[in-house]
Amino acid sequence: MGYKKLKTVIILAVMVTLCINGCHTNISGSNNQETENAYMKISAEEAKEVMDSTDDFVLVDVREADEYAGGHIEGALLIPYGEIGERAETELPDKQQTILVYCRSGRRSAIAAQTLTDLGYTDVRDFGGIIDWPYDKIAD
Repeated sequence: MGYKKLKTVIILAVMVTLCINGCHTNISGSNNQETENAYMKISAEEAKEVMDSTDDFVLVDVREADEYAGGHIEGALLIPYGEIGERAETELPDKQQTILVYCRSGRRSAIAAQTLTDLGYTDVRDFGGIIDWPYDKIAD
């Protein structure tokens, strides 16, 4: 095989390898390091697409009760981020179900999303804060 053909084969092999690795890895929004127990950071628009396209998800608001009462996304389950470790197994029994997590600005949702992945949940998606949610909200 000539040098030119060998070089082309090597480049293609590297590209395929990078594509396969990149397509099968969730990356945590905190530091972009690949990890086995990572949640996915998504936009509000991507979260809305999931909510509009399927019923097989759980929407979790990890703020405090008074914040939730002041306005939340319809259908959101309130589990304050400080309680997520104790309440997750009971209130989120399906560890393979898509879980969409949000808070006010994105800090608490990132902590809660990582906690859920550490507990073995496999499809956790953090879309940050309700302050960036351009869609309808409801108040109690």
